[in-house]
Amino acid sequence: MSWSLGREDDTITEWERSDGYATVRVRERADGGFVVRLDVMEQAADESAYERERFGDREAALDRAAEWRDDRTVEE
Repeated sequence: MSWSLGREDDTITEWERSDGYATVRVRERADGGFVVRLDVMEQAADESAYERERFGDREAALDRAAEWRDDRTVEE
């Protein structure tokens, strides 16, 4: 299943998997850092998961978000 960009503004960039059961979000923190969050619901065909990591810069956060999307792409 593919991923699509669901939200992109000054604070949050979020992708949603086409089955609707997984999201990856990059959020800018008030201190200028970034948080990346993976959320895979229990109803998903793959194993449910919730992970969260902090990064000092946006590029590192976006790289991690891309890794999670690649790891959680499910065959249709």
